[in-house]
Amino acid sequence: MMLQAAEPAIILASASTARRAVLEAAGLRFEPRAAAIDEAGVKASARAEGMSAVETAILLAEMKAERVARHAPAALVIGCDQLLVCDGEWFDKPVDVAEARAQLRRLRGRTHELVTAVVCLRDGERIWHHVARPRLTMRGFSEAFLEAYLDVEARHVMSTVGAYRLEAVGAQLFDAVEGEQAAILGMPLLPLLGFFRQHGVLKA
Repeated sequence: MMLQAAEPAIILASASTARRAVLEAAGLRFEPRAAAIDEAGVKASARAEGMSAVETAILLAEMKAERVARHAPAALVIGCDQLLVCDGEWFDKPVDVAEARAQLRRLRGRTHELVTAVVCLRDGERIWHHVARPRLTMRGFSEAFLEAYLDVEARHVMSTVGAYRLEAVGAQLFDAVEGEQAAILGMPLLPLLGFFRQHGVLKA
């Protein structure tokens, strides 16, 4: 017996391997398609216009979904975005290990929030969205630990907004984590599954 309906087709408008893994582990059938947008430009404009992190994350998620939905109007397209906010400062993915080091030093010993938005589009219209806001407290790790961590994770620190993978060695950076693990990985899974059940995409 199939848990997921044959229609509509589901497309994940993201190149994130973590988001893909979350959906695959939940047994969903979908097609991943990367959506290229000028995220830095959108964020800069949003901040200049006084938009909040929540509003910006939703905007970016919807823009990604719209980019993919143009070529698949009948599909249910999932767009996602995640912003890291610490004491009002927004963080982007580091461009290199040196920037990751500086970012982790700024986050060390502080609590930050991962504003994680998911938007679903069909026929060019937004039919659902959700924002999760996990909170993570980074411990006061030593400089020796930081250098050892960067040696181990150098290939991965540029792939995430926080320069860490909580599902991997990055877990050693933290004292406390509040929120759904999947949302921390960039995909608020339980709310999304609830939406799918309400709309007949999954069996209730």
